[in-house]
Amino acid sequence: MTVASSFADQLRASSERLFHLLQQFNQARVLVVGDLTLDEFLTGQVERISREAPVLIIRHEHTRQVPGGGANAVYNLAKLGAKVKVAGLIGKDDQGQALRGIFELAGMDTSGMLIDPDRPTVTKTRISGHARQSVTQQIVRVDRKSDQLPDPDLQLQLADYIRSQVGKVDAVVCSDYGDGVFTAPVIEAVLAHSRTIVDAQSDLQRYAGATLFTPNLPEAEKAVGYAISSPQSLRQAGSDLLHLTQAQQILITRGEEGMSLFNRTGEENHIPAFNRTDVFDVTGAGDTVVAALTLSLCAGGSFWQAAVLGNLAASIVVRIFGTATTTPNEMKAALQALLDEAE
Repeated sequence: MTVASSFADQLRASSERLFHLLQQFNQARVLVVGDLTLDEFLTGQVERISREAPVLIIRHEHTRQVPGGGANAVYNLAKLGAKVKVAGLIGKDDQGQALRGIFELAGMDTSGMLIDPDRPTVTKTRISGHARQSVTQQIVRVDRKSDQLPDPDLQLQLADYIRSQVGKVDAVVCSDYGDGVFTAPVIEAVLAHSRTIVDAQSDLQRYAGATLFTPNLPEAEKAVGYAISSPQSLRQAGSDLLHLTQAQQILITRGEEGMSLFNRTGEENHIPAFNRTDVFDVTGAGDTVVAALTLSLCAGGSFWQAAVLGNLAASIVVRIFGTATTTPNEMKAALQALLDEAE
């Protein structure tokens, strides 16, 4: 990990504060409202071609279930030490119970996970196979979800739960993957908190007035309606997104180009990518960014400091295949390594 000299100077000047913020992560209380997904990974050995159809027969070896979608944001916050309450919908099915069990094992408050009897838990099942002494490859993915919105009464129940919790937490995180949780009553409820962080793939204007939005580059381009391909268009996009969302800050995550932070006074800060070479899988990295920056803000960090720590957390998890999490201790080690390289 290497950084430009001007940014390295800023990093060194802020290092003591950044380490202090990491130490405070376990004090934060966060409510995550999200489109909760279960990621399933079924793996086995390929035995032969079926006689019934030209398909592989796989002898099942093991199944792994991990939080995905908005549930990954929840899990990232818990692994970073926060006291987490989760609000969202699961189906009346084994997948929903598995997701609840994962959260409860991690010490989270799951009383806001309401059961929707008419829609399944959003589940993405990846089936992978391997021959003897060969690598495992994904063969097919099966998705379970509904395109229908939750029943209006259930929407109101979820909104009521959120309103009952906003005064008890330091921040509310909205992890919107477009699976139906974020209806008008729910959005109105989450915006009642003074520190609302929004990670949404589209229709950002629905959350007008939230504290901070974290679109990635394609999401930002979709929201503003033009390509972001130069410093000028990036600056214009930051301004346009602030106008569209009425947010205090906009953080555009730009992959190997790092992150760009914009505020309503016209100030902009560009944070370089801390890891450009050891990138194996960016799946879920945005959830990691949101988790780390939210906890930094809860600990009293500035938006710039929060973005730096979000960037640092992402630089760790992209080294791992699949959705992944990190810890404050791993982040401290990565920050120290970054400072050592900046000398």
